[in-house]
Amino acid sequence: MTSADPTSSRAAPVPLRVTAVLVALEGLALAAYGVAELLALSAPRAAMGATTAVFFLVGGGALVLAGWGLLRLRSWVRAPVVLTELIVLGLAWSFRGGSSGTTVVSAVLGVVGLAALGGIFHPASMAALGPDPDQEDGTDGGDGGAGGVRRSA
Repeated sequence: MTSADPTSSRAAPVPLRVTAVLVALEGLALAAYGVAELLALSAPRAAMGATTAVFFLVGGGALVLAGWGLLRLRSWVRAPVVLTELIVLGLAWSFRGGSSGTTVVSAVLGVVGLAALGGIFHPASMAALGPDPDQEDGTDGGDGGAGGVRRSA
């Protein structure tokens, strides 16, 4: 089968699909917060509000694209998603123990972060994001990890 997309014949396993949905929802929430920042702009803090809004909008868009990348089995997406989820767990930790509102936020962030990390590190997800098992030569990208240098046997 010759197609432009080498991953089109493989489907994302369920844990990876769950992670993709969680990451995309995090991205949508971050983008929504960015829109809320734009709507709350005021003259005294226009520069700070605008840059904060742009940061959240770009970050949210990147997370939505990362969720899409997970569904498309793009292995490069793994690192940004893991980093994001570790940040989410740090946020959950910082929100713990406050008022009842922050405790709920802490719990939601913690559950989402742990679920996403569990999904991305699930053995089926790791296998799906790894090298294509149908590849004839058994390499992961052509150079066999030799840094572009082919070694003869």
